[in-house]
Amino acid sequence: MVSRAFAFVFSLSTVLHADELPLASQTYGELRQNLSVDGKPLQIAGKVYPSGLGAHAVSEIPLSVPEGALSFTGAVGVDDAQGTGKGGVIFRILSGNAELWASPAMKSGDPAVPFEISVPFALHRKIYLQADDLGNNEYDHADWVDLNWKKGEQHAIPSPRIFLGKDLGLVAGSKDDQSPNLLKAIQVLREHPGSTLKLDEGDYHFGPSGKIRRHFHISNHDQPIWQPVALPLVDLRNVTIDGQGSTFLFHGETQPVLIMDSEKVTLKGIGIDYAIPHHSQGKILAVAPEAYEVEVDPQRFPHEIRNGWFVFKGEGWEARDGGNGILFDGKTGAILAGTSDFNYKSKLTELGNGRYRVEKNLASAGVKPGDFITFRQGGQRPHPAVTIYRSKDTALTDCIIRSSHGMGILAQRSENIHLTGGGVFPRKGSGRVFSTGADATHFSNCKGLILAENGLYEGMMDDAINVHATCLRIEEKLDSRTIRCRYVHPQAVGFETFLPGETLRFIRANWLTPRSPCKVLSVRKTSTTELILGLDQPVPEDLGKGDAVENADWFPEVIFRGNTVRHNRARGSLFTTPRRVLVENNRFESIAGSAILLAGDANGWYESGGCQDVLIRKNTFTDNLTSRFQFTEALISIYPEVPDLDGQTDYYHRNVRIEDNVFNTFDVPLVFAISTDGLAFRGNEVTYNKNFPGWNKPPFILHRCANFTQEGNKVTRDGKPVTWSDKDIRR
Repeated sequence: MVSRAFAFVFSLSTVLHADELPLASQTYGELRQNLSVDGKPLQIAGKVYPSGLGAHAVSEIPLSVPEGALSFTGAVGVDDAQGTGKGGVIFRILSGNAELWASPAMKSGDPAVPFEISVPFALHRKIYLQADDLGNNEYDHADWVDLNWKKGEQHAIPSPRIFLGKDLGLVAGSKDDQSPNLLKAIQVLREHPGSTLKLDEGDYHFGPSGKIRRHFHISNHDQPIWQPVALPLVDLRNVTIDGQGSTFLFHGETQPVLIMDSEKVTLKGIGIDYAIPHHSQGKILAVAPEAYEVEVDPQRFPHEIRNGWFVFKGEGWEARDGGNGILFDGKTGAILAGTSDFNYKSKLTELGNGRYRVEKNLASAGVKPGDFITFRQGGQRPHPAVTIYRSKDTALTDCIIRSSHGMGILAQRSENIHLTGGGVFPRKGSGRVFSTGADATHFSNCKGLILAENGLYEGMMDDAINVHATCLRIEEKLDSRTIRCRYVHPQAVGFETFLPGETLRFIRANWLTPRSPCKVLSVRKTSTTELILGLDQPVPEDLGKGDAVENADWFPEVIFRGNTVRHNRARGSLFTTPRRVLVENNRFESIAGSAILLAGDANGWYESGGCQDVLIRKNTFTDNLTSRFQFTEALISIYPEVPDLDGQTDYYHRNVRIEDNVFNTFDVPLVFAISTDGLAFRGNEVTYNKNFPGWNKPPFILHRCANFTQEGNKVTRDGKPVTWSDKDIRR
């Protein structure tokens, strides 16, 4: 399908754009063009190379394939900088779903190894240059030299088709590892853009044989060196995988689904679960003041007792339980009121057959036989179930995430994401009450429209949806138009926050309010945690070290409607974006914390994007806020972290309307707000019950807010109408 007649050759430097160097990720130092990682000439086995890329293992460099390209050539080697016989690197070149080439293991002093690979532009928009340190990160200065594209005539792409999974070897119901055949099927989709892969309904098992190791950073997660990807939907255009109600069961340590550098990828009718989940569960059998008894099924949750406490074991992994987790009511499935993140660890005695006696009083917390403990196993979150990265127009339709080793869906630096139906909740028949290890869905530094509708979100360890941008702290003014900035939170590093040509906005850390927009002219990624930004305007004199910067171009509009959120910890939903937010026709039920949070900070998670247009309407709120978590001060909590609230001269959030909702609640605050201008609570129906102890606080608690309106609300307590007055508003 591709001509082998090469018309001409052109070098990497003619197609490597200014915004591509910051896309690379590596564990040490800065990727450099035409220099080694330490800034010296590129030198392999005594030979100096005038052009190339100086990296360090572990690293991965996304490289755009230029239009018309047919093949890619060059050579690799370990730089001479550290002396002969040092280091240990394997170089690889990856397509979106396969390894195209690999070098032998190399040390400094070894001659450069040449390569030539076929990467026709008709099939590839990206390739990925990878350097592997072989598990020992020392002296691994990895050089890519004499890089060139060969260009020539492209042949036509075949027409789109519907491919049947069974015809490509994918067998529903088989316990065999389906990974090799799945990778072949993805290659077929690559060769036929616009096509659909349709699977027979059933369970599909994916083991270790087909995982492709990738090195990149995922927002709001742990930062493992490698992401072992099972389903790489990378560098694809206009493809659909239709599971028709199937469940994908993943084995071992896995990043189940990666959608990266792609356009118009659709997943339909697919459930995602682990054969052995990365959380475990115990059932309370007996409760007494001096001890409780718990049963942990050794088949569903393999484990052993080591040094007096649980160590849970999976396929190629084990995790020591830290003794803190979540207690769920055995009858309702809700988190037990007043328990929050609960410590259940104490002296343990084995009783046999998966039963244990623990010398701790759970009765005082309201725990009873039949309730469940979710063992969080240290709260690790290395791999979301689905990662969406640098992609556009992604759709998940009737897809259900049953468990994850992190968040359910994590999207970053992506545009237009539609989630319709499905959701995040435990698999029927599994006996589990928990689903994901953190947020069900999470969107960091995205833009366009995020649409999540008609889904069920249940049993998560955090929010159903969390939308925000990531701001960076200013560390140093290098000159009037150059600043050194830092990713601060260790779980939010390395991914792109700025590229050349984008709009930067400064944030005065004490007050949070954004100001002084300008353009980014250059970006140097000097490490995983630091950037040097060149700007088109001088940095304001009153801003500097300790203040922050955010990208004003990467904020999304959000529509969250028709969903049910229930039985989860922390919060129901969290929004931090200046674009329009519509929260409509949802049911928020038995959430342990606030139903809705509007946040923002430049001192903790560094999550920015003050809200400017929020409409919360026609939702039903039923008995939420049964426990206390961070920022959960009311059913709807508006809680930007403003260090100097008294000194603030502007407002962080604006134009928040809460209209035509139904609140069935025990006596807790309805709205808590900080630094909000234009807050309205109108036309709502509030019915107070006595299902849980009240807080004895007013319904509205406002700190430095302006233009608050409450009107047209119908309030009932003990079957009698209630009229609110000024005493019901604490300012």
